[in-house]
Amino acid sequence: MGERLMSVLVLLSALGSGLVGGIFFAFSTFVMGALARLPAPQGIAAMQSINIVVLNPIFLGAFMGTALLCVIVAIGALFGWAGPHPTLVLAGAALYLIGNIVVTMTGNVPLNNALAAVDPASAEGAAVWARYISTWTAWNHVRTATGLAAAACFIIAWRWPAAVPA
Repeated sequence: MGERLMSVLVLLSALGSGLVGGIFFAFSTFVMGALARLPAPQGIAAMQSINIVVLNPIFLGAFMGTALLCVIVAIGALFGWAGPHPTLVLAGAALYLIGNIVVTMTGNVPLNNALAAVDPASAEGAAVWARYISTWTAWNHVRTATGLAAAACFIIAWRWPAAVPA
């Protein structure tokens, strides 16, 4: 794989990780807080709607496309194609894949599925919502931090020059 192509893929991995981390940052810092301030039936209905609308080609392209890029650059790093900082490229890929993809699938998606199954106006819905807000947001903080940390690793790997021999 050419050095220039790998450099572009690392840059795109950084951009994707930062974009996805930024989306999660928005949810962690104000979207979930705003939804929590609503009466439970309204908050539940709004989040149920968000969880449907988010499954669109633009978001999924950024979210899963970045995951695909991370797999490619990690393989490139293992084969020595990632420039002078393959460890940073591997760290960025691992942070994104574990902290965003695995956490989403094992933490946030099951909570979303449980919320989707309740009637927003029911007592069960209110109980699920009370647990959902704090637990979902905690997992989302992990996704925010790991997305941004992955972006930082990729940026440093992409931009940090190789050591100059003395």
